[in-house]
Amino acid sequence: MADKKTGSVQVAPKEEKTTTIASQPVKKTPNFIFYADAEDVNMLDTKDDYDYINIEETNQKKQRMNGFDPEYNNIVDYIVKITRQIWKEKDIGLIYDTYSTSISVHKGLINSHGVNEVISGTLQTLHAFPDRKGLGWSVIWSGDDEAGFFTSHRGRSVATNLGDSLYGPATGKKVMFRTSADCMILNNKIYEEWLVMDTYHLVLQLGLDPVEFAKKMAKSTQKLAPAIQFGFKETAETGLPPKLFTPSSDEFEIGEFMQLVFNRIWARRSFNFVREYYEENAVVHYVCNKDVIGVSEIQGMFMSLFASIPNGKVILERVTCNRRGSDSDWDVAVRWRIQGVHEGTGYFGAPSGKAIDISGISHYKIRNEKISEEWLLFDGMEVLRQIYLPDENESQQDGESTMDDGNFTGVS
Repeated sequence: MADKKTGSVQVAPKEEKTTTIASQPVKKTPNFIFYADAEDVNMLDTKDDYDYINIEETNQKKQRMNGFDPEYNNIVDYIVKITRQIWKEKDIGLIYDTYSTSISVHKGLINSHGVNEVISGTLQTLHAFPDRKGLGWSVIWSGDDEAGFFTSHRGRSVATNLGDSLYGPATGKKVMFRTSADCMILNNKIYEEWLVMDTYHLVLQLGLDPVEFAKKMAKSTQKLAPAIQFGFKETAETGLPPKLFTPSSDEFEIGEFMQLVFNRIWARRSFNFVREYYEENAVVHYVCNKDVIGVSEIQGMFMSLFASIPNGKVILERVTCNRRGSDSDWDVAVRWRIQGVHEGTGYFGAPSGKAIDISGISHYKIRNEKISEEWLLFDGMEVLRQIYLPDENESQQDGESTMDDGNFTGVS
């Protein structure tokens, strides 16, 4: 859009593009919004991975997959099959074939690089949780085999902590944790990934104190991912009210609808718009395995989150929209950030005055032009790690050593 009416959503100015859904032209859109039609692939939906890989051949939808192994029918098929083979069948070597040698993996502010760290993280996870099983996940996608595919998939794992890990000695406790991952894929290989996991919930289930563990993690990553030392006022946009996003028309358009949701509710904190954009009995699957149901509870959820970072700036990194049969029904994946200063009492406890960056992925089921179901995920332990990062004086007084090996894989 020429006037860049993106509210307080920050995007790099790039050329706009025109997309086509189900052979119908769609208006020009900002460069962070992407579209695809669910009818072009076999969506996972209510099927488990076993049912999915055994779809009758006559019902398998074929996408052009030049550069990919011939066993993959489409990009959703690719994600389902490699995830099953690596985690359930324990084919760790498949990672060498499906991950780029120079892959970058982003976990909040901690980045890892190279396929060897992917291998390491997978082995550490399976050592600590050898019976890990994936349940109830979904894949939202866009792209093609020329420009590259994008997928956003969410998962829910159940496992038993039977081996020692970054978190300490084996506890024998059963745990459940949710993950979401955004992947960029070309020529059969994932070359960039954004991973979000509810590590806070995992730590609680293992019987650990999240604050004490966050302090330990902060020391271990002090040099790997140091505290942000610049741009506090600019990051928090102190004194600058979020701009109002204005849609191009009164007609429902999914990309603009998602911008409205994030501008009105997230950026401007106008929680009254929850009633307009969500169904009356909508469900938000929130962190720590909590279901937030109905307008009042959803409003309370947002108030608690933003109370911790009241002047935080909201950034939309990517919005991916899959049409589900009509222009009123969509599955949407959004990768987002909230950046600012932890200066309020809210979800993350007493204010610390530290600069924090909350990275998250949300999936939405939008039916009849309203949100009926949402899966909202961020890593609370990564936020606490930032809050408890020691400053220089604390580091010198403490005298404890830190890990400098550049590898902090934890659980994948």
